[in-house]
Amino acid sequence: MTKPLGLGVLGLGEGRSIISAGVHSTLWNVVCLCDTNEALARKRCAEFGLSRFTTDYDAMLADANIDVVGVYTPDHLHADHILRALDAGKHVICTKPFIDDLSRATEILAAQQRSGKQVMVGQSTRFFAPFLRQRQHYESRALGELVTIEASYSADHRWFLDKPWAKQPTFKWLYGGISHPADLVRWYLPDIVEVMGYSYLSANGRAGGLVNPDTYHFVLKAASGKIARISGVYSCPIVPGERDSSMTCILRCDLGASQADYHELRYAWKIGEEAVIESFEAKRAYYFRFGGNSHHAGEYQNYIEYFARCLARGETPKPDASEGIVTVALLQAMEESSLTGRPVRLDEVLGRYQLSPLGAATPLEIS
Repeated sequence: MTKPLGLGVLGLGEGRSIISAGVHSTLWNVVCLCDTNEALARKRCAEFGLSRFTTDYDAMLADANIDVVGVYTPDHLHADHILRALDAGKHVICTKPFIDDLSRATEILAAQQRSGKQVMVGQSTRFFAPFLRQRQHYESRALGELVTIEASYSADHRWFLDKPWAKQPTFKWLYGGISHPADLVRWYLPDIVEVMGYSYLSANGRAGGLVNPDTYHFVLKAASGKIARISGVYSCPIVPGERDSSMTCILRCDLGASQADYHELRYAWKIGEEAVIESFEAKRAYYFRFGGNSHHAGEYQNYIEYFARCLARGETPKPDASEGIVTVALLQAMEESSLTGRPVRLDEVLGRYQLSPLGAATPLEIS
């Protein structure tokens, strides 16, 4: 059996889920926790039966027992924290969105190349049971060729407005929320070339003190001509789960169609006259371990174990740094379209940062 990988976790608010993932996995050993808030570090150690923590990131990076650093800090700190981990010779897993400033992208790519280490973006939704099942089903060719994809994430997140940072100009639901369905679309259509959409700040959002929009609808076009739709609403009540899902991905293909639903742990598909609804309810305790549905540690365990298997096989875990950067560029194009009221091409955004080669992705092929 391969020796477990040593994990250091930076940022212990959002990092709570990866800590749970690491302590429950035989492929990982949680070596050290790090946060500028010492009281929170002590709390997490007590919660998960750990003993080592530090408030000094450099001290954690100097630990030879740490193979991988999990970066779960605020978005604007990701680039610096990733660079420091790579320069220290560590592999990196970073929560989404990968970075918040595309001007740092070439610096990160160069650092990764120098280090020879792997970087993976923690797009957790890909690793949740209904979405894993949908992907497997599509790759089996049973649904046929993809015609279009629709992905959405809507939630009544007015409770977020109790957090002072949520009312700051830097907080944008586009990057914190729409990044989930945007990644699902790029999973199937990595060759997106253009986006058009609109955004709106609802009355609830304005009353709660939001500065940026909380309501989004976008249409995207791939190089093949195929189109996709992405939506998200974050300050309004949601439809009951029996009728809809707060996060969903629909594939419409030439032989069949399928829909993966998040909190409902549900996957539905129809091919010809056969229609099936599959449930993953038996896995609810694995995926949602604490905090109701707000902490989905099972997905994190799935993706860190996938990461470990990739390292053992000498493979590149996905989404990697390049893919994460293009997804951020797509989000920026979506934001620009919603502000200008015009279509925005992805290559326009990538070109500004000398990242055009990253946009040459090819669509998913099934064989």
